[in-house]
Amino acid sequence: MKKWIAALIIIVPLLEWYIFLQMIEWIGGWNTLILLILTSLIGIVMMRFEGRKVLEDTKALINANQPPGRKMLDGLCVFIGGIMLVLPGFVLDVIGFTIVFPLTRPLYRNLLLKWIEKRMKKGSITIYRP
Repeated sequence: MKKWIAALIIIVPLLEWYIFLQMIEWIGGWNTLILLILTSLIGIVMMRFEGRKVLEDTKALINANQPPGRKMLDGLCVFIGGIMLVLPGFVLDVIGFTIVFPLTRPLYRNLLLKWIEKRMKKGSITIYRP
């Protein structure tokens, strides 16, 4: 896991820098900067809207005495996607938009659920119940 994180810390900024330079050549420097700022602002608005929606759905499930497990994972996805949208870069923006967007979010939610299940089977994650 640590090797993956180290590789991502090196590869993602290099990829972002390469795409940033390509965008400058393609649409110009100021347009690239405006596009980066615009995607961040749109991402913040999407994150707030989707975050509120997930919170309302979670409250409705809790009030109906149902477990909000999937909605909690949706909330985590919206949070992670929102962070990616706020950080500058086109690759992170594309990934962040797909995580925050409700139609593609289940793909990430299922990956996250499989990762959590795998960790629980290994004993890395323990759930304590009152």
